[in-house]
Amino acid sequence: MRVVAVALAGRTSRWWAVLRLALVLVWLLAAAVSWWTAPRKQSYEQARAAVVAGRVTAYQWGDSWAAGGGPRPWFGASGLRASSTLGPLFAWRTPDGRVYWTDTDRFDQVTTTGAVDPASYSGPGAVGIGQDLRAGGPEHRAGEVRPRWAAATVTGIGLLLAAISLGVLVAGPAPVLGTRWFWFWLVSTAPYGLGMLFWLSRDRPWSRPVVPAAMPGDRERRDRGILGLVLGILAAILINLLLLALHAAVGDRWVPLPGA
Repeated sequence: MRVVAVALAGRTSRWWAVLRLALVLVWLLAAAVSWWTAPRKQSYEQARAAVVAGRVTAYQWGDSWAAGGGPRPWFGASGLRASSTLGPLFAWRTPDGRVYWTDTDRFDQVTTTGAVDPASYSGPGAVGIGQDLRAGGPEHRAGEVRPRWAAATVTGIGLLLAAISLGVLVAGPAPVLGTRWFWFWLVSTAPYGLGMLFWLSRDRPWSRPVVPAAMPGDRERRDRGILGLVLGILAAILINLLLLALHAAVGDRWVPLPGA
């Protein structure tokens, strides 16, 4: 019987190791897609050059960025809020699936030709791009700039990882180093799925390590739910500050933060 139990434990351990690696790889895929398609700021002249060169597969006007209240638990995407006029923000997608944006209020020189109605735009900078869109032909490509495949991939992976994490926490063996509520709150509140990565690296819910037997009168020493909630909130604040610092240091190319 002891040999059978050891064999079963070995199979469970190997299965969990494979699944844990698969979850990390899927998370990396979602992170890579989000990073690749995140909006990056470019100059007004670069925006007009992309339109004139026909490198605009979709475009969108807006007046401010809506990031959905800050970092999401998994991979939230920033979107544009639109007003009654077109601009001043102009976002566009290139054939390689990347997304860029510019502020049309910041330009050196614009010549208006009367090809579009100036009253529909927020200012002469937006009018200039509107003229280029009409002259170049991509005017009909207005719509969501984020590629549909990217949105579907990231959303699907986020739901899959959340469902697996929740399923293991609820139906699997009790965690060893933290309570179910501790890991639930940490996984739910830490941004970008980092709580899940911490859970995978610190606790193995399907493989119980050998622990010393508790002495009479000892209380169970495991991290509690309130600690997981506090750590998740602190992680969101600290990671947001870190991203802002990195964005200031290396720019949009490596750390894209629309509106920062």
